[in-house]
Amino acid sequence: MNIPLFEKLAEEELISAGSLEKVKTAAGRKLFSVHWELKTMLYLGVLLLSGGLGVLVYENIDTIGHQVILFAIALLCMGSFYYSNRHRQPFSWTKTYSPHAFADYAILLGCLLFVTFITYLQAQYEVFGTRYGAATFIPMVVLLFSAYYYDHLGVLSLGITNFAAWMGVAITPYRIFSQNDFSSERLIYTGMLLGVILLAAAFISEYRSLKKHFAFTYSNFGTHILFIAVLSALFSFERSMALWSAVLAGVCAFVYFQALRYRSFYFMLIMVLYAYTGLSYLVLRLFEPVEGYFTICMLYFLTSSVSVILLLIRLNQKLRHK
Repeated sequence: MNIPLFEKLAEEELISAGSLEKVKTAAGRKLFSVHWELKTMLYLGVLLLSGGLGVLVYENIDTIGHQVILFAIALLCMGSFYYSNRHRQPFSWTKTYSPHAFADYAILLGCLLFVTFITYLQAQYEVFGTRYGAATFIPMVVLLFSAYYYDHLGVLSLGITNFAAWMGVAITPYRIFSQNDFSSERLIYTGMLLGVILLAAAFISEYRSLKKHFAFTYSNFGTHILFIAVLSALFSFERSMALWSAVLAGVCAFVYFQALRYRSFYFMLIMVLYAYTGLSYLVLRLFEPVEGYFTICMLYFLTSSVSVILLLIRLNQKLRHK
C-alpha cells in the first residue's frame, strides 16, 4: 500500500487524520491467504458431489431408471468439459494456469463423471463384453489427453491409475495391497515394466521439457511401483534371491542419485525405507535356522532402526549442503 501517497493526501487535507491512521493500521496487518483453504474446499466439493451421485444412483436405481441416470451423468460430464474448454488457456508444453479457479475443478469433475459413465455402461449393459481392456483403455486415453490439454495434475494421477488398471495392476493406496497378488509372476513383471515406463515418462518430461512439472508425479508413481514389484520378486522367487537383491540395490542406487540430483529428501526417505525392508528380509532369512533366532531379531531391529534414523539425519544434512 502506498503510504506516502496517503500522507500527502492528509497534508493537503483531502483525507482526515483518522482515515490516514486507519490506512496505516490496515497496511500494518499481515494478509491472511485463504488460497489453499478454498482449493481444498473445492476439491472436497468435487469429490463429495461425485460420491453423492454414486450414492443417489445406488439407492434410487429401481425408481429412476438406468437410461435417465446415464443421461444425467453424460449431461453433467459434457457441461463440465464445455465449461473447462471455454475457460482454458491455449495449449502449451510449459505450465499453464487456469484463468478461473473453478475451471480446474470442473475438468476434474468431468473426468470423474466420464469414468463413472463408462463403468456404468459396462456394468449394466456390458457394452464392451468381455473385452475389459477396452473398458479401461478408453478412459485412460481420455484422462491422459485431458491432463495434458488442460494441464491438470489431478487428472494425470487418474490417468496413470487407469493406465495401471489397463495393464492389470491396482495402484490406489487401498487396493495396492488388498487386490494385488504379489506371488503372481505375471503381476510382478508387469509392475516392473509399469514402473520403468513411468520413470521413463518422468525423464522425457524433464529432459524434453514436455510438461516438465508432470515429472514428479510420474516419478512418484514409478518409484513406488518399481520398488514394490522388486521387493515382491525378492520375497517370492527364493531360488534367485541373489539376483533380485542385486536388482533392488540397483534401483536403490538409481533413486539415490536422482534424489541427490533434485535435492529431494522425499525420494531419499522412500529409498531408505524400501532398502531397509529388503535388507531386513535378507537378514531374517539368513539367521532363521540359527539358535536364538528371536534374540537375534530383537537385537537387529533395535540397532538397525537407530542406524536408519541416524542415516536419514546424515542424508538430510548432505542434501541441505549440496
